[in-house]
Amino acid sequence: TEVSYEAIAPVVMDALIATEDIRFKQHGGIDYTSMGRVLVRSILMGDESSGGGSTITQQLAKNLYPRKRYWVASMLLNKMREMITAIRLENIYTKEEIITMYLNTVSFADQTFGIETAAKRFFSVSAAKLKTDQAALLVGMLKATHSYNPRLFPERALARRNVVIGQMQKYQFLDSLKADSLKRLPLSLQYSKTLTQAPLAPYFKEYLRTTLQQWFNEHPNEEGETYNIYTDGLKIYTTLDSRLQRYAEKAVVQQMTEVQKQFLAHWGQDGIFKSNPAIADDAIKRTTRYQRLKEEGLSEEDIIKELSKKIPTRLFSWRGDKEVLMSPIDSVKHHLQFLNAGLLAVDPRNGNVVAWVGGIDHEFFQYDHVRESTKRQVGSIFKPIVYATAVEQGIDPCELIPANRETYIDKEGEEWSPRNSQVDYEVKYTMRGAMAYSVNTVAVKTILKAGVENTIKLARDMGIVSELPDVPSISLGSASVSLMEMTTAFTTFATGGERVMPVLITSIVDQDGNVFKAMTPEEPRKKVLSDKASAITNAMLRTVVTEGTASRLRWRYGVYDMEVGGKTGTTQSNADGWFMAVSPQLVVGTWVGADDPRIRFRNTELGQGASTALPITGYFLNQLVNDKDFKSIAEAKFPALEPDWKDMLDCDLYELDSTLIRRIEVMAFERDSLLTADTTAKADESFLEQLYNRKKRMFRQQEKRDSIARADLIKIIESENESDDN
Repeated sequence: TEVSYEAIAPVVMDALIATEDIRFKQHGGIDYTSMGRVLVRSILMGDESSGGGSTITQQLAKNLYPRKRYWVASMLLNKMREMITAIRLENIYTKEEIITMYLNTVSFADQTFGIETAAKRFFSVSAAKLKTDQAALLVGMLKATHSYNPRLFPERALARRNVVIGQMQKYQFLDSLKADSLKRLPLSLQYSKTLTQAPLAPYFKEYLRTTLQQWFNEHPNEEGETYNIYTDGLKIYTTLDSRLQRYAEKAVVQQMTEVQKQFLAHWGQDGIFKSNPAIADDAIKRTTRYQRLKEEGLSEEDIIKELSKKIPTRLFSWRGDKEVLMSPIDSVKHHLQFLNAGLLAVDPRNGNVVAWVGGIDHEFFQYDHVRESTKRQVGSIFKPIVYATAVEQGIDPCELIPANRETYIDKEGEEWSPRNSQVDYEVKYTMRGAMAYSVNTVAVKTILKAGVENTIKLARDMGIVSELPDVPSISLGSASVSLMEMTTAFTTFATGGERVMPVLITSIVDQDGNVFKAMTPEEPRKKVLSDKASAITNAMLRTVVTEGTASRLRWRYGVYDMEVGGKTGTTQSNADGWFMAVSPQLVVGTWVGADDPRIRFRNTELGQGASTALPITGYFLNQLVNDKDFKSIAEAKFPALEPDWKDMLDCDLYELDSTLIRRIEVMAFERDSLLTADTTAKADESFLEQLYNRKKRMFRQQEKRDSIARADLIKIIESENESDDN
């Protein structure tokens, strides 16, 4: 927000001139008195951060026309360019106009641009109402916006503010009495979160910024200069859909607010740190403040003592950020306990990224859980790739595979015996049933039959570039892969076997209207899976939603009519929860977990992907299906299965042996009263009880369908009889 000279408090000008350019009103753009210092420190010594000699006008020139990289003597050439520009600015504008332009274009901490925005961000007042101590704080952070960020480093920012006040006293903008009283004042921030929340898709924008910067470094202009994405007048058109992005962000907030309540209730106050003190200790040692004190030579005891002192601190909370007095150690513990999330939504028809949520709050948690560099164990969401490989290798999807446990010997000679989340080892599953109920033992047997190397090859072809160990345990998701890679891989199941790479930018246009070469992937589409294997795997994924571990997507989140398949995933000790959703026009990947994998639910019922990640997708899709503007996405259908492929899936999900059937019959006799009761499986039911109730619901549904069919048949017969009579 730009403001006029009159709309800026005079104390801001005083603080700026006293600190940055005391001869501002006398020189003509260049302060020759300071020129020698600039020549020695900046040019000859190559110290670009030395400052001190550049006038406000020269700094304005730098803001308006950022420095360029030359083949030789870049510092000298840039300085000369800024000096020439500064002289021209002085010839065109008044001193008031120059200092106003500078204050409107300079950047402050927390990606805040301009004095008006900074005043509102840090003190919730306009620039016209800034007090002297507030003006000194803002001017002080110009030396290094991150290092002197009062929200992150209050002690450092306070010291820098007092340096500015000292400069104002030195040059008689303040008397000594006033300066001393101002130095004793606390920071007293009135930080406004509203400004931070306003931008849409902050994680996406940051990823875009780094990606674009790298791309422009590799594609300079005709003069060999690197484009500046902020000042060169570029128009960048992205694939993001603002409405879907808002739906995605709202879904993350809605679910994570609830999950966090459950997590804190599950562990109790600081329970996770009492259980494992190393979690907090390790995090504290990674902080900048700890590292700085260590470099200063303080002992471990003195460092902990210093970090235990309470200071003004701003905390993230789902009820709203708050300013409190808290020690840095307690602040670290507070933020460590928050579970985070990631969501990526891609249009499989063209690879367009339509929604990207990298975390719960970009200001406090800047680690992006979508981008390729963020890798976590994927759990059972890897299983569809195993079963797709099996179909591709000619294995019959209706083949019954025993779920019994077996012991395997790994390459190191160690024994390994995978187990299932439910005690269903006496059941035989088809592929569709094993996928629907996420049966680990069957997945391992399937990958051994289909081939570990074949499975890895397909995963690579589907877009997974992360390391995939050549071991059977990858069938259970032991590999660490990014959310972006997994979402890319799942586009294969929505497109008839074509892997579609994600696209973020549609075009870039320079200020002259010239369109840059499109930033599209080298191989945007690639056929990696046969039509048959893709269609059959797609059908199995839909069974997961209609009858399996993701069935709550329909009955709890109201996604009834949308044709969607999915797969839940949970990693070792519930450290990661995943859910992948596949529909004809939208593929959605969701992850939930803590930044430190040691921070997790101890209970699988709470920590599984179906409980943590799936609801985010549920809330997201619920908003979509109720928005008429997205009717085409909600009502899109997959192509019907070819008759031969449909026959390949014409089998039960599982089969029980005679002994188990007899046990269920006995249970049915003993629990006959349940026939008229609500038989929804409870969390504390045994597997046999759940299986009994599941079978009973299926029988009831079949009886209802048979009843409807009989009624329809009677109507048809009656209608035909009436026709004969006529």
